[in-house]
Amino acid sequence: MPTRSLAPACLAAIATLAACAPRQAAEPGVLTIEEKEQTTTFVRNFNPLLEVGDVRWPATRSMYEPLAIYNVLAGGYEPWLATSYAYADGHRRLRFELRRGVRWSDGAPFTARDVVFTFELLRAHPALDLRGVWQFVDGVRADGDHAVELTFSRAFVPGFYYLAQQPIVPAHVWQDVPDPVAFANPHPVATGPFTEVTRFSAQAYQVERNPYYWQLPDRPAVRAIRFLAMPSNDQASFALVHGEIDWAGGFVPAIERIFVARDPAHHHYWFPPIDGGVLLYAQTTRAPYDDVRVRQALSLAIDRDRVVEVGMYGYTRPADATGLGEAHARWRDPAAVAAGDWVAYAPDRAAALLDAAGLRRGADGVRRLPDGSRWAPTILVPAGFSDWVRATQVIARGLRAVGVAAEMKALDFNAWYERVQHGDFALAIGWAEPYPTPYGYYRAMMSAGTVRPVGTAAPENWHRFALAEAEPHLAALEATDDPAEIARASAALQRLFVAHAPAIPLFPGPMWGAYSTARFAGFPDADDPYAPLSPHLAPQALLVLTRLVPRDAGGAAVAAVTAVRP
Repeated sequence: MPTRSLAPACLAAIATLAACAPRQAAEPGVLTIEEKEQTTTFVRNFNPLLEVGDVRWPATRSMYEPLAIYNVLAGGYEPWLATSYAYADGHRRLRFELRRGVRWSDGAPFTARDVVFTFELLRAHPALDLRGVWQFVDGVRADGDHAVELTFSRAFVPGFYYLAQQPIVPAHVWQDVPDPVAFANPHPVATGPFTEVTRFSAQAYQVERNPYYWQLPDRPAVRAIRFLAMPSNDQASFALVHGEIDWAGGFVPAIERIFVARDPAHHHYWFPPIDGGVLLYAQTTRAPYDDVRVRQALSLAIDRDRVVEVGMYGYTRPADATGLGEAHARWRDPAAVAAGDWVAYAPDRAAALLDAAGLRRGADGVRRLPDGSRWAPTILVPAGFSDWVRATQVIARGLRAVGVAAEMKALDFNAWYERVQHGDFALAIGWAEPYPTPYGYYRAMMSAGTVRPVGTAAPENWHRFALAEAEPHLAALEATDDPAEIARASAALQRLFVAHAPAIPLFPGPMWGAYSTARFAGFPDADDPYAPLSPHLAPQALLVLTRLVPRDAGGAAVAAVTAVRP
């Protein structure tokens, strides 16, 4: 999921924050991180198997670790709880060799039994199988204490992304949990670098190092991580500017002036456009959004240059009709891009398409639906994402100009997420997951395998669109790791996407990240791009947490590790 931005109305206030009293500074060696959502109160929930919502940041970013971590900047996987993997039988079997010497934070050994238990838990509770791994996994078994083998019902090479990054939970703890779907896991036992919840209140909490962490005594050098409740992104930005937050994932407009200029020696940011795309989703099970002409017309009414300028402060670019971002640039098909002329800003063409679809203007200038009612859709957007809010305002104005009486409705994040997941919307702004290859993106956009009934939560394909012609090309990608075949099938999917416009790409998402080096060193940046900077990526945040080093009072980086493995 993307991160929040600051409303431009607050820029002047941030620039003159000297009168604002900062909160008490963190203790030495304690890293303060921006939580992934605005909230007035924290709920003590560390269940790593649930989707975003009230689950706290550390659950999937510092506590429960995966077998491997996909690093988009390196274009490959970094071994984590597993040290290696190998396919066999035409990609029908996958074997992981597990890291030896890993222990859970209660001292119990981590073994293959925990990995098997986790995947079996997903099978027993489909609500936890967020990425549908049991749609292609046929079985999982331990081979001794340090190896796991998964068998597949069919070859499914892209499934490695889901399997490798699945958070692993301890069998000896979770086997006694009566309902893991409702389990808040208030006292986590995990393998990650920060597991010990030493302070927790409605307004703040702190998590100390895992005394048994497998990278000790070298990593992590940070002693603890801390989080402060921020009811709005404005307050989070105030805290970032004043040095109360060391690492944030929010977009601050005019960041050079508002943030960097305040302390150029320590304040830094990095916004590479490598996140998943941001799109306007139309609920395609509802008329008139089931008509490709209507979806293309809505797109033609959007001034993307203005959306990027006003909403995103120029930190990204308008999307092309394939929807692929910079991380997938090597697969972009020029023919598909050229065919996607419906991402141009052309209000006259939009009006003509709507007329052809039978959605003509009434006497009041507003277009009528087939039943004669005014076409007045609501565009849902998360209230805290003020970059998206401003972008949506531009979009709504463009739609009104062609006779669609669109209005924006900003909802609390959880309310917005509930509605888009369940398909309870006409139009909504949303993200696309940043998958390693175009397969994941186009599967989420066009495969029947990702469609859920309206009213049932869907982790992706919120627009409920299926295209039979896409399935053979998706199947080809499932069965190969050959670059030439991946390029061919990806190009075919791009052309289908352009022809059918299942969703309306707006712009590639920047990977937001800002930080202060006043108290900690070692953050990734354009000169040392060892990992994405955003703190909100799970599990990629582990790559950064294990590299940061505190500074002493004189500003020198120091190795602050005092705990050693018992």
